[in-house]
Amino acid sequence: MALIFIFGMILERFFKEIKLPALLGTIIAGILLGPHVLNLIDTKILDISPDLRQIALIVILMRAGLSLNLKELKKVGRPAILMCFVPACFEILAVSIIAPKILGITVIEAAILGCVVAAVSPAVIVPSMIKLIYSRYGVDKSIPQIVMAGSSVDGIFIIVLFGVFMSLAGGESISIIQIISIPISVCVGATIGILTGWSLSKIMKKIDIRDTAKVLAILSISFLFIALENKVKNIIPFSGLLAVMTMGMGLLYFSPEIAKNMSLKFSKIWVVAEILLFVLVGASVDLSYILSSGSTIIILIIIAVVFRMLGVFISLLKTDLNIKEKFFCMVSYTPKATVQAAIGGIPLARGIASGNMIMAASVVSILVMAPIGEIGIKALYKKCLKKS
Repeated sequence: MALIFIFGMILERFFKEIKLPALLGTIIAGILLGPHVLNLIDTKILDISPDLRQIALIVILMRAGLSLNLKELKKVGRPAILMCFVPACFEILAVSIIAPKILGITVIEAAILGCVVAAVSPAVIVPSMIKLIYSRYGVDKSIPQIVMAGSSVDGIFIIVLFGVFMSLAGGESISIIQIISIPISVCVGATIGILTGWSLSKIMKKIDIRDTAKVLAILSISFLFIALENKVKNIIPFSGLLAVMTMGMGLLYFSPEIAKNMSLKFSKIWVVAEILLFVLVGASVDLSYILSSGSTIIILIIIAVVFRMLGVFISLLKTDLNIKEKFFCMVSYTPKATVQAAIGGIPLARGIASGNMIMAASVVSILVMAPIGEIGIKALYKKCLKKS
């Protein structure tokens, strides 16, 4: 753990000094410390790496919820909803059509590959959008809120689709329940999250609790949401991560002052969680996959991202956003990291024929699109968005 934080902080600082995304520094720290280079991270840490990454993801989604105003989201409504699934569908469709021709894999394998590379990373997008909200860029048209809300649901939608395609690849039939599980999991997760946020606001107003204790309570409930999702997934579809985010939104809606204090606390926790998350993401990267994959996968990912950007543009049609603002949304919806690290190795572990190639694509998408997306956001927001 000491090596993770020391190397992570040093390389994060170094990359800031040379004007590159700090995120790239922490990922490289993970690659160097990981089992495929110096092998300095204890295997016990690597064994629980998915759980630690999920804890970090919970922290960032709670920060997102505590910064998303329901009233503002209601104003933009339709584009925020479309951003949750339209860009992802465009990217998955593009990979499903192109990959069989240039990589020689089946359509089902291509669809699995599309799901692995398609998801955007809330861990990259959310902190950037929160900074824009606090610095008041694009907030008059709720641009950071649209991007942040869409990116948080985008991954959930893709993970459900990934499960469907993995079932098809394994020779299982797809039932109508699997198809309707996507909207059900979103609705149930959002409802439970909002109701919990409302309940917490009532309790915290009546009972004098230290802010630190409030944070512990919120984190504990968030962990329970994830545990609940695993317990009831065969009974009723339920998105624990979406419940975490909407709990924060509910708290902000019903108790703005409490939510503001909680947001400050969670921003401090994120300093630790960010390093842990991206160093462990880097540790999951096997550079040999990249060296063996050649340039074909990079070309495929770039084409897929172009289709994703087209999906974003279509989602924003008939809004009051101008061309510059739409272009900023298109660029800010490209970073990839957390979902790729979480599911990239599953096809290989399940014996999918093109598992090595899918794993390579997940690694390349992280190393290429995480820094490009973050650089794009930082370079464009002052040029494309108005400050209120």
